[in-house]
Amino acid sequence: MKTEKTFVIIKPDGVQRSLIGEIIGRFERVGLKLVAMKMVVPTEEIVGSHYTLDPAWIKKVGEKSIKGYESKGQVPPSKDPIELGNRVLEVLKKYFTSGPVVAMVWQGAHAVPVVRKIVGGTEPLTSDVGTIRGDFVLDSYQMSDTDGRAIRNVIHASGSVDEAKNEIDLWFKKENIINYRLVQDAILYDVNLDGLLE
Repeated sequence: MKTEKTFVIIKPDGVQRSLIGEIIGRFERVGLKLVAMKMVVPTEEIVGSHYTLDPAWIKKVGEKSIKGYESKGQVPPSKDPIELGNRVLEVLKKYFTSGPVVAMVWQGAHAVPVVRKIVGGTEPLTSDVGTIRGDFVLDSYQMSDTDGRAIRNVIHASGSVDEAKNEIDLWFKKENIINYRLVQDAILYDVNLDGLLE
C-alpha cells in the first residue's frame, strides 16, 4: 500500500498555462513522492494506445456521451456508442498532440484515490473548489461539445491501480522509475517515529 503508484499527465493546456509547478506542489504537499517524470509531445499512436488500454473504453465513453446529451435534453449526434466513442478518441488525439505534456509517476499510500481526489471530476465546471480542475479551469462539456473539441481539463490521472500500472508501462520504461528515499517517508510511514531524535 505504501508504494502504490499512479500515473498523471499534465495536458497541453496545463503546460501552456504554466501550471506544472502548482500541480506538482499539490501532490508533494499531500506526501506523495515523484518517482518518474518526462516532457514529451505525444504521437497519435501513443494517445490511441493510452485510451484503448481498456478494450471496452470506446464503448463506455460513447455510452457516457449519449447519457450526457440526453440528460441535458439534447439529441446525441449518434445513438451508436462505438461511433461516438471513436469521435471522442479523435478529438482527444488532436488535443493531446497539440503540444508538450508532462507525464509523471507518483508513489505513496493510496496514491490512485488520493490523486483522483486532488485532481477533481472530469468536467471542470462541476468539479469541487479546492481541486485542480475546480480551481484552475472553467471549461464545460457544453462548451467543448459546442466547439467540437475535447474538454480542456488540464490533467489526466489513472482511475484504478490496474489502469495506473498499464499506463505507466505504456509511457515509461522500468529503468526510468527511480526508487529512492525521502526524509518525509519516515514521518509518513515510520510506525513509532523513533528515528527523529539523535
